[in-house]
Amino acid sequence: MSRTGAALGTAAFLLAAPGVMGVLVPWLLTGWQAGDTVVVLQWVGWALVILGTFALLSAFTRFVTEGRGTPAPIAPTERLVVGGLNRYVRNPMYLAVAAVILGQGLLLARPVLLVYTAVFLLVTAAFVRWYEEPTLAAQYGAEYDAYRSAVRGWIPRLRPWRPTPTDPSSSSQAA
Repeated sequence: MSRTGAALGTAAFLLAAPGVMGVLVPWLLTGWQAGDTVVVLQWVGWALVILGTFALLSAFTRFVTEGRGTPAPIAPTERLVVGGLNRYVRNPMYLAVAAVILGQGLLLARPVLLVYTAVFLLVTAAFVRWYEEPTLAAQYGAEYDAYRSAVRGWIPRLRPWRPTPTDPSSSSQAA
Protein backbone atom coordinates (compact mmCIF):
# COMPACT_ATOMS: atom_id res chain seq x y z
CA MET A 1 0.00 0.00 0.00
CA SER A 2 1.32 3.47 -0.80
CA ARG A 3 1.98 5.89 2.04
CA THR A 4 -0.70 8.24 0.70
CA GLY A 5 -3.25 5.43 0.52
CA ALA A 6 -2.32 4.32 4.04
CA ALA A 7 -2.65 7.88 5.33
CA LEU A 8 -6.04 8.40 3.71
CA GLY A 9 -7.34 5.03 4.88
CA THR A 10 -6.05 5.65 8.39
CA ALA A 11 -7.66 9.10 8.52
CA ALA A 12 -10.99 7.65 7.37
CA PHE A 13 -10.77 4.88 9.96
CA LEU A 14 -9.86 7.41 12.66
CA LEU A 15 -13.11 9.24 12.00
CA ALA A 16 -15.19 6.07 11.58
CA ALA A 17 -14.08 4.11 14.65
CA PRO A 18 -12.41 6.18 17.39
CA GLY A 19 -14.27 9.29 16.21
CA VAL A 20 -17.61 7.57 16.67
CA MET A 21 -16.74 5.71 19.88
CA GLY A 22 -14.76 8.49 21.56
CA VAL A 23 -16.58 11.61 20.37
CA LEU A 24 -19.98 10.93 18.81
CA VAL A 25 -21.27 8.40 21.36
CA PRO A 26 -20.22 10.54 24.37
CA TRP A 27 -21.95 13.52 22.78
CA LEU A 28 -25.10 11.47 22.13
CA LEU A 29 -25.07 10.27 25.75
CA THR A 30 -24.49 13.69 27.32
CA GLY A 31 -24.94 16.46 24.77
CA TRP A 32 -21.69 17.54 26.42
CA GLN A 33 -23.75 19.12 29.17
CA ALA A 34 -21.70 19.36 32.33
CA GLY A 35 -22.92 18.37 35.77
CA ASP A 36 -21.61 19.70 39.05
CA THR A 37 -17.97 18.86 39.50
CA VAL A 38 -14.85 20.05 41.25
CA VAL A 39 -12.01 21.80 39.50
CA VAL A 40 -9.47 19.04 40.17
CA LEU A 41 -11.65 16.49 38.33
CA GLN A 42 -11.98 18.90 35.42
CA TRP A 43 -8.19 19.19 35.24
CA VAL A 44 -7.78 15.42 35.38
CA GLY A 45 -10.48 15.10 32.72
CA TRP A 46 -8.75 17.59 30.43
CA ALA A 47 -5.42 15.82 30.96
CA LEU A 48 -6.94 12.45 30.01
CA VAL A 49 -8.63 13.90 26.91
CA ILE A 50 -5.45 15.64 25.75
CA LEU A 51 -3.08 12.75 26.52
CA GLY A 52 -5.52 10.20 25.06
CA THR A 53 -5.88 12.23 21.87
CA PHE A 54 -2.11 12.62 21.54
CA ALA A 55 -1.56 8.88 22.15
CA LEU A 56 -4.26 7.96 19.64
CA LEU A 57 -2.86 10.19 16.90
CA SER A 58 0.66 8.97 17.60
CA ALA A 59 -0.40 5.32 17.38
CA PHE A 60 -2.41 5.92 14.20
CA THR A 61 0.60 7.63 12.62
CA ARG A 62 2.67 4.51 13.34
CA PHE A 63 0.30 2.42 11.24
CA VAL A 64 1.08 4.61 8.23
CA THR A 65 4.82 5.09 8.75
CA GLU A 66 5.91 1.82 10.33
CA GLY A 67 3.20 -0.61 9.29
CA ARG A 68 2.52 0.73 5.79
CA GLY A 69 -1.21 0.22 6.17
CA THR A 70 -4.15 1.13 8.34
CA PRO A 71 -5.63 -0.03 11.66
CA ALA A 72 -8.77 -1.06 9.77
CA PRO A 73 -9.18 -4.84 9.42
CA ILE A 74 -10.07 -4.39 5.73
CA ALA A 75 -6.72 -2.68 4.96
CA PRO A 76 -4.19 -4.11 7.45
CA THR A 77 -0.54 -3.20 7.72
CA GLU A 78 2.17 -4.87 5.70
CA ARG A 79 4.41 -4.99 8.78
CA LEU A 80 3.70 -5.59 12.46
CA VAL A 81 3.66 -2.28 14.34
CA VAL A 82 5.88 -2.64 17.42
CA GLY A 83 7.33 0.87 17.75
CA GLY A 84 6.24 3.98 19.59
CA LEU A 85 3.63 3.36 22.27
CA ASN A 86 3.37 -0.26 21.13
CA ARG A 87 6.74 -0.81 22.83
CA TYR A 88 4.94 -0.32 26.16
CA VAL A 89 1.51 -1.90 25.58
CA ARG A 90 -0.04 -3.86 22.70
CA ASN A 91 -3.32 -1.92 22.61
CA PRO A 92 -2.44 1.77 22.93
CA MET A 93 -5.22 2.93 20.61
CA TYR A 94 -7.98 1.27 22.59
CA LEU A 95 -6.53 2.57 25.85
CA ALA A 96 -6.25 6.06 24.34
CA VAL A 97 -9.92 6.07 23.30
CA ALA A 98 -10.88 4.84 26.78
CA ALA A 99 -8.82 7.67 28.30
CA VAL A 100 -10.65 10.22 26.12
CA ILE A 101 -14.05 8.84 27.14
CA LEU A 102 -13.10 8.66 30.82
CA GLY A 103 -11.67 12.18 30.63
CA GLN A 104 -14.94 13.48 29.22
CA GLY A 105 -16.81 11.72 32.03
CA LEU A 106 -14.66 13.43 34.66
CA LEU A 107 -14.65 16.77 32.89
CA LEU A 108 -18.43 16.81 32.52
CA ALA A 109 -19.20 14.98 35.79
CA ARG A 110 -21.34 12.52 33.87
CA PRO A 111 -21.37 9.00 35.41
CA VAL A 112 -22.92 7.59 32.23
CA LEU A 113 -19.55 8.11 30.54
CA LEU A 114 -17.76 6.23 33.31
CA VAL A 115 -20.09 3.28 32.69
CA TYR A 116 -19.60 3.68 28.94
CA THR A 117 -15.81 3.57 29.44
CA ALA A 118 -16.14 0.21 31.21
CA VAL A 119 -18.46 -1.17 28.51
CA PHE A 120 -16.12 0.09 25.77
CA LEU A 121 -13.14 -1.65 27.40
CA LEU A 122 -15.05 -4.93 27.87
CA VAL A 123 -16.26 -5.02 24.27
CA THR A 124 -12.84 -4.03 22.98
CA ALA A 125 -11.08 -6.68 25.07
CA ALA A 126 -13.44 -9.32 23.67
CA PHE A 127 -12.75 -8.12 20.11
CA VAL A 128 -9.01 -8.23 20.72
CA ARG A 129 -9.13 -11.68 22.29
CA TRP A 130 -11.36 -13.41 19.75
CA TYR A 131 -10.59 -11.58 16.51
CA GLU A 132 -7.52 -9.37 16.58
CA GLU A 133 -5.02 -11.64 18.35
CA PRO A 134 -5.79 -14.74 16.24
CA THR A 135 -5.66 -12.62 13.07
CA LEU A 136 -2.29 -11.10 13.98
CA ALA A 137 -0.92 -14.51 14.97
CA ALA A 138 -1.97 -15.94 11.61
CA GLN A 139 -0.59 -12.96 9.67
CA TYR A 140 2.73 -12.44 11.49
CA GLY A 141 3.39 -15.84 13.13
CA ALA A 142 6.52 -16.05 15.28
CA GLU A 143 7.06 -12.30 15.03
CA TYR A 144 3.72 -11.62 16.75
CA ASP A 145 4.25 -14.45 19.24
CA ALA A 146 7.57 -12.92 20.37
CA TYR A 147 6.00 -9.48 20.64
CA ARG A 148 2.94 -10.80 22.48
CA SER A 149 5.07 -12.68 25.01
CA ALA A 150 7.16 -9.55 25.73
CA VAL A 151 4.52 -6.79 25.80
CA ARG A 152 1.30 -6.99 27.81
CA GLY A 153 -2.00 -6.18 26.14
CA TRP A 154 -3.56 -3.79 28.63
CA ILE A 155 -1.07 -2.87 31.36
CA PRO A 156 1.86 -0.83 30.06
CA ARG A 157 5.44 -1.84 30.72
CA LEU A 158 7.57 0.57 32.72
CA ARG A 159 10.42 0.30 30.22
CA PRO A 160 10.02 0.10 26.45
CA TRP A 161 10.41 -3.30 24.86
CA ARG A 162 13.23 -3.66 22.40
CA PRO A 163 13.36 -6.76 20.24
CA THR A 164 16.63 -8.63 20.42
CA PRO A 165 18.48 -9.62 17.23
CA THR A 166 17.20 -13.20 17.71
CA ASP A 167 13.55 -12.09 17.93
CA PRO A 168 11.64 -12.52 14.67
CA SER A 169 10.25 -9.00 15.22
CA SER A 170 13.72 -7.47 15.12
CA SER A 171 13.23 -7.24 11.38
CA SER A 172 10.47 -4.67 12.09
CA GLN A 173 11.40 -1.17 12.98
CA ALA A 174 10.87 -0.90 16.72
CA ALA A 175 12.24 2.61 17.14
